[in-house]
Amino acid sequence: MAQHKSAMKRIRRDARQTLLNHSRLARLRTFIKKVEMAIASGDKSSAQTALKIAQPEVMRGVTKGVLHRNTAARKISRLNARVSKLA
Repeated sequence: MAQHKSAMKRIRRDARQTLLNHSRLARLRTFIKKVEMAIASGDKSSAQTALKIAQPEVMRGVTKGVLHRNTAARKISRLNARVSKLA
């Protein structure tokens, strides 16, 4: 357990930030799942619209520090490739 006042404050701050990051990450996963569900259904138009909605959300995760920019770029690229493959 922390003894210094600043260390105790840091623990409280980290706990708040952890909750915020968790909710942001869950939000990202939801948008990605919507794209994957559209891909699984085989409907290209709905998959494209879901991807267009998911892309800015994933990049927002980068600016908020939840995802690394290369990870976000990789996820978007792979989803885009899967959507493009749909007939």
